[in-house]
Amino acid sequence: MSQSDTTPTPPYRDDEHTDCDESPDAQTALAAPAIGSDADAGVPFEAEDLVVGYPTSEQPVVDGESLVAAPGEVTALVGPNGSGKSTLLKAMADQLAPEAGAVRIDGRAVADMDAKDLARRLGLLSQENVAPDSITVRKLVEHGRYPHRGFFDGLSEADRAAVDRAIDLAGVDHLRDRDVGSLSGGQKQLVWIAMVLAQETDVLLLDEPTTFLDMHHQLEVMEIIETLREESDKTVVVVLHDLQQAARLADKVVALEDGTVRGRGSPEAVVTEELLADVFEIEAEVVSTDHGPQITPLRPLHDD
Repeated sequence: MSQSDTTPTPPYRDDEHTDCDESPDAQTALAAPAIGSDADAGVPFEAEDLVVGYPTSEQPVVDGESLVAAPGEVTALVGPNGSGKSTLLKAMADQLAPEAGAVRIDGRAVADMDAKDLARRLGLLSQENVAPDSITVRKLVEHGRYPHRGFFDGLSEADRAAVDRAIDLAGVDHLRDRDVGSLSGGQKQLVWIAMVLAQETDVLLLDEPTTFLDMHHQLEVMEIIETLREESDKTVVVVLHDLQQAARLADKVVALEDGTVRGRGSPEAVVTEELLADVFEIEAEVVSTDHGPQITPLRPLHDD
C-alpha cells in the first residue's frame, strides 16, 4: 500500500479497537494537547515499578523503573542507543503493556481507561507517522480533535478554535492549505506536532521529535516545548537523542543505560563529566552556562 492510500496513523491501542474506531479519526486517538484548554490545570503523571519488554526479548528492556513527571515541567529521557528510553515512553503511553507496574494520570491507571478517555488525557508524538500525501495540513490537524467528538459529529466551534490554536503554536499557519505530501521533513514534523497539540491533553509525550531535522526546525520544535512549559501546566515527557538539547530544554533529566535509571534530577545534577563517561562512554568537558550545561565531547572511551 502506498503512503497516499493510507489514513493518518499515529499509535492507538489495539485492545480498544472497536468497530466504531475504524474511522481515520480513530487512528489519531493517542496523538495530541494545546494551550488555553481546560486541560491546563495540570495533573501528576507517574510510572511505578515498570517492567517492560518485547515478545522477542528473553529479558525485559526496562526492569522495575519508576518516573514522576510534574505538571508545568519538561522531563527529558536520555541515554545511548538501546538504553530503553523509547521503550519506557511507549509503556507510559500505553503502547506497550508492562509485565508489571503501573502508569497513572492523576492517580488513575491508564490501563483502566478506554482509548478515547485516555486520548483526552494523554497525547503521544510517535516516531512513526503516516498520512495521505493529498491531505491538507488543516485536515490533518483536525484529526487531533477525535477524542472530543462523537463518531458522527462534525467539528464544533470549540474544535475549530483548538485547531487554529494548535496551528498557530506550531508555526504552520502559512502551510494550512498545503498538501502534506508537498512539505519538507521538518515542516511535516511541525504539522504532526500541531495535530498532537490540537488534542488538548494534560500530558504530552514526544519520542525524539528533533531527530533527523535540520538545526532550524530543531530549534522550532524546542521553542514549541518551551512555550508549552511557560504558558500552560502541561506535563511534557520527551525522549531526546541530543544530550545538549536535553541539558538546555529540560527541567528534569532522566538518564538510562540498559533499561536502568543511572541519574535523575536537574540538568546540572545529571549532565556531568562523570555520567557522560559512565553512561555514554565519552570523555567530555561540561561547563555551566546561562543556557544549562554546555557539553564539549572530546573522545570516545573504550574498555581496556
